[in-house]
Amino acid sequence: MFKKTLRKLTALNSLVFLLIFITLTSIIYGYLSFRLYDKVDDAMRFQASSVRIENGRVLQPRGRPILDPRIFLILRDEEGHIVNLTPFRTEESSNLIAIASQFSTGEMQTIEYENHVYRGLIVPYPNDKTLSPKEEFKIKEVVAISIVDSEVGLLNNLLWIIIGGLIAGMLIIVLAGHLLARRAMIPIEAAWEKQQQFVADASHELRSPITGIYSNAELMLRHPECTIAQESYRINNIMKESARMTKLIGSLLTLARSDANKSELRLGLINVSDLIQIVIEHFRSLDNLNKISLSIHIEPNLELIADQERIHQLIVILLDNAFKYTPQGGTIFVAACKVNKDIVFSVQDTGCGISKNNLPRVFDRFFRGDKARSRDKGGTGLGLAIAKWIVEKHRGEIKVESQLGVGTKFTVSIPINKVSKES
Repeated sequence: MFKKTLRKLTALNSLVFLLIFITLTSIIYGYLSFRLYDKVDDAMRFQASSVRIENGRVLQPRGRPILDPRIFLILRDEEGHIVNLTPFRTEESSNLIAIASQFSTGEMQTIEYENHVYRGLIVPYPNDKTLSPKEEFKIKEVVAISIVDSEVGLLNNLLWIIIGGLIAGMLIIVLAGHLLARRAMIPIEAAWEKQQQFVADASHELRSPITGIYSNAELMLRHPECTIAQESYRINNIMKESARMTKLIGSLLTLARSDANKSELRLGLINVSDLIQIVIEHFRSLDNLNKISLSIHIEPNLELIADQERIHQLIVILLDNAFKYTPQGGTIFVAACKVNKDIVFSVQDTGCGISKNNLPRVFDRFFRGDKARSRDKGGTGLGLAIAKWIVEKHRGEIKVESQLGVGTKFTVSIPINKVSKES
């Protein structure tokens, strides 16, 4: 699948590069062609429109000579006869009539004649004048002709250079398209592998509680004579596995909605200080049961614009992790304060800690340093992934510091008035 996608991306990138190359070279060729002919055309227009006959003589305009060595100027009457205004070129007069006959009045045109390229313009003469000493020659129009072999040669050479560059550059274009396609495929392949791993992990995690429920139910069916009291152990196992599966499915749905950007925040002004105190009260029973010392330092009336339900879920996840991995006699520190324009909340424990190798992966889905022990404690490996999503959705930041045998500290920083635009 990826090879086919890679080929398609390579072809698409190569086509884009090719179109860019053709567009740029066409612009360069067109601009150069325009600039080359523009100067010649301006000169011919000026020369043709400046011709004036007074008393049988050709008058020159002020500040600029009427004769240009690159331009033929001829006068033509109604019968097609011509008078060459450049007498030093009289040897060309035999061809001027044939060349001039191919031009139309008022239009700048380019023609080829005897292996040469000419550009010409015909301008009607504004006054009915005769040219002495030939009183019978009545001027009808002025014809300006310029040979443009050098311009055409330059444009032809440029065109061949462009074509040669395109042929030679096709290998570079395809190679560049392939390299860009490979770079584009890296995150796609990584996302695919991550998705495949996610599906495999989710299937494995769901199989465990389902297997527990099925096996306990089967054992109950094998002994129909037993009372509920006698089967209470198995019933309790079914309830525990069902609760675990319900929690897992809920977490999966949360992450699925987050991936699809369908989880919207219900924003409002919340008191974080009160919210943390409420969550802590729910953990008081674990505090006493596990003989864990809970140290709290929370500034009063910490308020921010956020989704109260999601912030509540975030605090529960962090405290739940701390209680799970802190042994009896350990300590959990909970702190919250305002730092500049952020609310900073931290949970620190004196638990087993996280190794340096596992530390960068603690927010990955289904990642657990000790999977067997985490499963025994009811963990799914999705809590911290959800916590990170909640923090990022509120445009915040979550950090983790840990040392094996010493403990772990999670620090959350959320802007007071900033939330994700997607929310």
